[in-house]
Amino acid sequence: MVEQWVWLVPVLPGLAAAWIGIGLLGGWNRGEAGEKSTARVASWATALAFGLLLVVDLRAFLAGSAPGSMRLAPWMETTGYRVMIGFTLDRLGLAMATLAALLSLLTVRFSIHYLHREVGFHRFFAILSLFVSGLLLFLLAGNAVLAFVGWEWMGLTSYLLIGYATGRTTATRHATRILVTNRVGDAGFTVAILLAFIWLGGSEWTDILGGSTRLTSLQLGLLTGGFVLAALVKSAQVPFATWLGRALEGPTPSSALFYGSLMVHVGVYLLIRLENLLIHSPFLMAILVLLGGLTALYGTLVGWVQTDVKSGLICGTQTQVGLMFVACGLGWFDLAAWHLALHAGWRGYQLLSAPSYMHFLDGPVPSSWWIRRLQRHRGLFAAALARFWLDPLTDLLITHPSQSLARDVQSLDDRLVNRLMGSGAMERILFGHPGAEEGASERWTTGVGVMGGLLEQLANWSQWLEDRILSVGGEGMVHTVADLGVYLLRIDRLFSEPRYLVLMIVLTFVVVL
Repeated sequence: MVEQWVWLVPVLPGLAAAWIGIGLLGGWNRGEAGEKSTARVASWATALAFGLLLVVDLRAFLAGSAPGSMRLAPWMETTGYRVMIGFTLDRLGLAMATLAALLSLLTVRFSIHYLHREVGFHRFFAILSLFVSGLLLFLLAGNAVLAFVGWEWMGLTSYLLIGYATGRTTATRHATRILVTNRVGDAGFTVAILLAFIWLGGSEWTDILGGSTRLTSLQLGLLTGGFVLAALVKSAQVPFATWLGRALEGPTPSSALFYGSLMVHVGVYLLIRLENLLIHSPFLMAILVLLGGLTALYGTLVGWVQTDVKSGLICGTQTQVGLMFVACGLGWFDLAAWHLALHAGWRGYQLLSAPSYMHFLDGPVPSSWWIRRLQRHRGLFAAALARFWLDPLTDLLITHPSQSLARDVQSLDDRLVNRLMGSGAMERILFGHPGAEEGASERWTTGVGVMGGLLEQLANWSQWLEDRILSVGGEGMVHTVADLGVYLLRIDRLFSEPRYLVLMIVLTFVVVL
């Protein structure tokens, strides 16, 4: 059955990324000469994954039903817990994975000419292939643990492509900020998985979705709340909305695929996947309506004051995704799924066409009626320009605590760990710091910190043992063993004489008797 080969869908783009990376390391796939092979491998890997999904979709259509859950092999197993390598081939998973593979293939083909002769051409396609692999793994995963692997895979590749221009300080700073912000959602996902293992005994989606009848209201709220937090952060909902605008530092194709059409929607997909849990958590559904509505309003007002095409489109994306969250909060999950699919395709096309928009216009962009109306309300206009001061709020809640934690850890290293383990004299010697060679031998025998002092004392004892015992006679152990051999040879010659041999025989009889 072709469904047994569905594991190749996320693996093929991953293999393409590995091939490109090995070519870069080996030096046989670099520069403009290697662009054709890199583009060919990335394109064929995505195309084959898309083709395999189409075959599975066709078989499901002819059979009248989707294959459902499929478990291939155990992945991790301990006492009482097991994580399987499996896939969920239901209508939702197959439809979204097929759409994602198609949009990924179109973006890969678009990027070939867009990034021609770029210094990081091969690096871009390697990271993009990794993203496609992680996204397809998340969409098709049969359990929450495997889905979390794809979730983190997407986050890592997002960080790498936002900081694609490594020479730009702004790009690297924004990439790091977004990575830290998304760790909040990752923490919620992790807590939800842990609670699923504790309360339900597993992480399979079928077990989690069936837990609505086995858990108390509090347990159900906590379990579902972890997933909801992850969805809110990943889809840039209020109060985590500001990271999406900073993500535009990456190349236009990655912005289109990540933040216009696919990755920004995975939070909505997760909510649709958890429909059976959410309908039993009215409080969380009310939270979704509230935060989704605020995000839609935020994206609309902020989008009106943007002066560049990509920022305006991204704000439009936030508005639409916020409406999807509202639909999920109202229980309209089918509507949210159709909205997701249509918006992903349309917004991806718009962002890929963004660099050409100015060529379509005969003159300057006219100000809209909405902007003129907004400018009359100076306070609201200023708030929209400042993005409603969510950046300072994010700094207060996430960035500053993370920086404080980093400073505390560094202080712990300086005040305790370094004093116990030593302060790194070896690095100064190995890496050629000033004065590293001069007097290096003395520093090797000087202990630093408590552990260094213990090691120094042990070295002193070892030296004493060598001087007093192993180096007898001043020439070391070799002369000691030679002298001992001479003594043993003399004793052997004595025992070879007849009188001593007879004496040993007599003594043997005496002992025996």
